[in-house]
Amino acid sequence: MSDFAPDRVLVLGIGNVLWADEGFGVRCVEVMAETRAVPENVKLLDGGTQGLYLLPFLEEADALIVFDAIDFGLEPGEMRVLRDDDVPAFMGAKKMSLHQTGFQDVIATAQLMNRCPAKLTLIGCQPVELEDYGGGLRPAVAAQIEPAIRECEAELARWGISVAAGVTQADDLADASIRRGAYEGGRPTEGEACRMGDHRFFPGAEKVRA
Repeated sequence: MSDFAPDRVLVLGIGNVLWADEGFGVRCVEVMAETRAVPENVKLLDGGTQGLYLLPFLEEADALIVFDAIDFGLEPGEMRVLRDDDVPAFMGAKKMSLHQTGFQDVIATAQLMNRCPAKLTLIGCQPVELEDYGGGLRPAVAAQIEPAIRECEAELARWGISVAAGVTQADDLADASIRRGAYEGGRPTEGEACRMGDHRFFPGAEKVRA
């Protein structure tokens, strides 16, 4: 156990569940809420791709633990834990659009405002597949959800915070309709739904007559 004892901890899952392994972080915090009971000073949050809208949550936290899909250049499915100054350089496996604010920009803004959590821990997994619109986690990445949660528990324990088996009622998670089971189980077949976007708008696509 370290001497650091935060009053408020934010456990944040970020990513886009619409693009296969990009949803790793969101699924981690989702499973953690379903299988662990955390104390009241620990907040579980599905941050999705909200970017700067997450700033108020960072400002309220003394310590931050982030689950995310990260392009470390490792073997697909491999996990790594980074802390403090090593964190900002590795945030986010993929920016989904030019106007999306990467989470490293959120951290930089919080630091500029002198409102960044004192401790940052990143629990990241190297994605297997990102270019699969509507797809779910690949097995190698899904297999890292539980190890990632155990890493989070260990970090909390170092800060004197105990986590027990159980359930955490969290209001800031995804709607039940897009939780992993419902989302992946309800996916249309490849013949029914394009895997790379809306095929009607691809270059060279035939125009649909009215």
